[in-house]
Amino acid sequence: MAAYDNSYSRMVAWLKIILPLLALAILSTLFLVSRSGNSVLSIPYADGNIDEIAREQKIGNLSYSGVTANGAAITLIAESAQPMTGNRQGIIAEILRASIETPTGQKIESSAPFGSFDSDTQTAELTGGVTLTTSTGYQIETETITADIRNARIFTADSITANGPLGHISAGQMVLQQQSGNGSPVSYELVFKNGVKLVYQPQQ
Repeated sequence: MAAYDNSYSRMVAWLKIILPLLALAILSTLFLVSRSGNSVLSIPYADGNIDEIAREQKIGNLSYSGVTANGAAITLIAESAQPMTGNRQGIIAEILRASIETPTGQKIESSAPFGSFDSDTQTAELTGGVTLTTSTGYQIETETITADIRNARIFTADSITANGPLGHISAGQMVLQQQSGNGSPVSYELVFKNGVKLVYQPQQ
């Protein structure tokens, strides 16, 4: 019994240290946010409920805000997160929301019911129906979005639909990838491919 108590106490002590780090890892890498500058992480737990967190291996109501290396302001929120099971190393999260504002003033908001981050492959995945809304007037919907953290690349495995100022767009895949900087500010290229269709509906 004493051995169990000591092991449990060590687990609780370590959770107080690693929970903020785990939350920061999943929330910051989930949308290709690396090398954050100024940031604030909110994890609503206290000594009174740390035992419950240790038993359930689950934390809730996580929020992260910060500024990326290229000056984009970002806010990320997850309703809950917990470790992956089995031999996989990573985090599974539920009810994800993100808001990003670029240095040029463009805004992107996204939401998904489920998300995960695999630390072995350095990939993040949003599933269950993902919605992206831009300040330029576009709303993009797809079933799953995968983020390749190492290569700064986001892509869909499923078809996408988008509505915006030009009309309705449908495509078999969407890819967002970082362009070569060559000393200039970091920029990203958004590509629709595999059977792209545009129904032109100009705004009146």
